[in-house]
Amino acid sequence: MVDYIIVQTINHPLIKEGVVERRRYQIAIASTALLKNTLVVLPTGLGKTVIALLVIASRLLNESGKVLFLAPTKPLVEQHARFLRRTLKIDENKIVALSGEIDPEKRKKLWNTARIIVSTPQVVENDILANRINLEDVILAIFDEAHRAVGNYPYVFIAKEYRKQAKNPLILAMTASPGSDIERILEVVENLGIEEIEIRTEWDEDVRQYVHEKKIEWIKIEMPEELARVRKKLEELIKLRFKKLQRIGIEIPENISKKELLSFQEVLQAEASSDRPEIFEALSVIAEILKLQHAIELIETQGLEALKSYLKRLMKEANSRGGSKASKNIANDPIFREIVVETFKCKAEHPKIEKLKEVVKEQLKKNSDSRIIVFTNYRDSAEMIVDELSKEGIPVSRFVGQADRLDDRGMKQKEQIKTLERFERGEIKVLVATSVGEEGLDIPATDLVVFYEPVPSEIRAIQRKGRTGRGREGRIVVLITKDTRDEGYYYASLRKERIMYEKLYEIKEMLKKKGQRTLVDFTKPQTGVKIIVDSRELKSEVVKYLRDLGAFIESKSLEVADYILSDRVAVERKTTEDFLNSIIDKERLFSQILKLKNAYMRPILIIEGNNLYKRAIHPNAVRGAIASIAIDFGVPIIQTSDAKETAEFLIAIARREQEERDREIVEHVAKTKRTLRDEMEYVVSSISGVGGVTAKNLLKHFQTIERIATAKEEELMKVPKVGKKIASRIRKLMTTPYDLAHLHELEL
Repeated sequence: MVDYIIVQTINHPLIKEGVVERRRYQIAIASTALLKNTLVVLPTGLGKTVIALLVIASRLLNESGKVLFLAPTKPLVEQHARFLRRTLKIDENKIVALSGEIDPEKRKKLWNTARIIVSTPQVVENDILANRINLEDVILAIFDEAHRAVGNYPYVFIAKEYRKQAKNPLILAMTASPGSDIERILEVVENLGIEEIEIRTEWDEDVRQYVHEKKIEWIKIEMPEELARVRKKLEELIKLRFKKLQRIGIEIPENISKKELLSFQEVLQAEASSDRPEIFEALSVIAEILKLQHAIELIETQGLEALKSYLKRLMKEANSRGGSKASKNIANDPIFREIVVETFKCKAEHPKIEKLKEVVKEQLKKNSDSRIIVFTNYRDSAEMIVDELSKEGIPVSRFVGQADRLDDRGMKQKEQIKTLERFERGEIKVLVATSVGEEGLDIPATDLVVFYEPVPSEIRAIQRKGRTGRGREGRIVVLITKDTRDEGYYYASLRKERIMYEKLYEIKEMLKKKGQRTLVDFTKPQTGVKIIVDSRELKSEVVKYLRDLGAFIESKSLEVADYILSDRVAVERKTTEDFLNSIIDKERLFSQILKLKNAYMRPILIIEGNNLYKRAIHPNAVRGAIASIAIDFGVPIIQTSDAKETAEFLIAIARREQEERDREIVEHVAKTKRTLRDEMEYVVSSISGVGGVTAKNLLKHFQTIERIATAKEEELMKVPKVGKKIASRIRKLMTTPYDLAHLHELEL
C-alpha cells in the first residue's frame, strides 16, 4: 500500500503562489524564530532556506526596514539571491547580492535602496568599518552556516554591531552542524546573541515524511604492497626525528596526534628565545615531522599521484631561495631521496580510484540521468579523479575554492556558478569537490555522494551526506583504506555527531533556564572619541576592538601613520612579525619613522605581539633598531601583547587628547608634500596648547606668523579659543631668550 501525501503550498501575501511546499516543522521553527534570536540546527536538504524565507516575508510584512542575509561563499550568496527573487513578491531590483567585486560607492547605493541584501560577511564587515553603511534599519539579520561564528570570523563582529545599532533587531542563525565541542557551540550562541535553539533530525516525527531514504555503504580497500613499503620508510624517517627531539631534551610521545603536535608546536613558539637555541632546532624538527606525516596521509587516503605532486612541491620548495629549513633538511636526507626515487618508479596506483570508477559507472548505468558528487580533501586528488573519470568518457568537472595555489589555479566566482548550473542541467554528471562544495549547494537531484576519504569532522561529514536524498532516494559511499587513519576518521565523525546532538539539547535547556536574555551582556560603553584609521588597517582586529569600545572610526588612505588620535598624536602599528621583517629592510623602517616624526609632534610606534627575539635575527639587531627609533628619532615605543591591548592603548590616548586636552583630530602629510599654508598651520599648532583649529583662527586673524609672534596678550585673546593661559604661553615662547629658556617652565 502506498501513502500519498497531498502537497500543500504556503499562502502568504509576500510569497508567490505555488512555489514553496508547506511543511509543519518549517512553520513551527519559523514561528519561534519570529519571537526570539534563534539558532536552527537542521540537516542539509531539509529546507533551512525556506525557513529563512518565511521569517523574511513575515518581518517585511509587519515591520519597516530591510533584511540582511549573510552566507560564507559567493556562489551561496548568488544562490540565495536567486531563490528569494524566485519566491518573493518583491521587485527583483530590491533584492541585491553584494560582493567585493562591486565598487564600494555602488555598494553603498545598493544598500540604501535595497529591501533585502544578500552578501558575504567580509563585504559587510568592510563597509561597516569604513562607515559606508549602518545597520540601524535592518529588521532581520540571517547568518547562514552559523557554526562559523567563532574567533575572528566576520559574523562575530557583524552580530555585535547589529545588536548595538539596530532599532528593532532579530537574528536567525542556521546550520546543519555547529560541532560537538560544547565550548564552540556556546561561543556561537554567545557571539550571535541566541535565545532559543530549534533542533530537528531526519528521525523526528514531523520531519520523517519529507525525508528520502539514504543508503550508506562503506567500502574497505587494501593498500598495495608497494605503497605500504613507501609508507614504512616514511614512518622510519619520522621515528628518527622523534629520537632527535629526545637528544635535544624535548620529550614528545611518538603516538601523538597531529592536533596535539600542532598545539605543542605553538607552546614551543611561545617559549622560543635567543637564550634557548634548542627550541629553534626543535621547531624545525617538528615541522619536518608534520610534512612527513602529511606524505603518509596522502599515501593512505589519496594514492600515488597525490603523493608525487606533494613530493614535487616539497623538493621545489627545498631548492628555492626562500624555502624553509624543514624542507631543506628533508630533501637532503639520503633516505628521503631514496623514497622519492622509489615513489616515481612505483606503478601501483591506490585501488581507491579503480573502485571509485566502478561505483560511478554502476550508478550511471542504473540511471543515466544521475547526478554524483565526489568529495575529496585535496585539490591534487580532485584533479587526478577528474582526469581518470574523463578517460572513461564521463562528463565530469572539479569544484574548488577561489584561491590560487602553487601550480594550481582556483575557480573564480563566475566559474563556480557556471559549473553548478551545468551540473544541475545534466551537462556535467559528476562534480568532484573539495570542502568548498560541502556548504549550501542547492542541488535537489544528487543521487550519489562519494567520500573519497572519510573526514574526522562531524560538521563536514553531516554536510557531505546532506548533498543527497533531497528529491529522491540517495546513496552514500565511503571509501576506506584498511588499517589506516581512514578508519579512525570515519568512526570519529560518527561519535562526534552523536555527542553534538546531546550537547545541543543541553544548551537548549540552559537557555530556557536563562530566560529571555542571551548568555552574555553585549552592551558596550561609548567613549565618544574619533580615530582616523588608514584603510589598510581595516582588516586588522584592532579596528574591530576600537568599534567595540565605542570609538567612531573614519577610514582614509593615509600617507603617514596607521592611526591618528589628535592634531599632534599619530601611531604607526607593527606586529612583531612586521617589525622583525622591517629590521631586514632598515631603510624602509627608518623612512616610515622619519615621515611620522616630521608630520606629527607626538609620534608613537606600537609593536604588537610577543616574542621579539623568536626569529633567526640576532637580538642585538632587534635592540639596536629599537634604540635607534627611541633615541635617534625620539619616537616613543609602546609594546602591546595583542590587538585588544593595542585598541585599549589607542582609546586611552585618544580620550586624553580629545576629551581632557580638547585637541582636534587632524590628518597631516609628510613635510615634503606640504603647501606653505599647511606648513604655517603646522608651525603654529605645534605651540603647546594650540591645536589645529586654534592655529587656523590665529593665522586668519593675524595673517602671518610674524604678527602672531609680536602680538600682545590682549590682542591674542581677541582670537576665538585663545584665553589668557594660551596667550601668556605664546608670549613667553616668543619673547624668552634662548640662553634663559632653561630657567622657565612651559606647561605642556
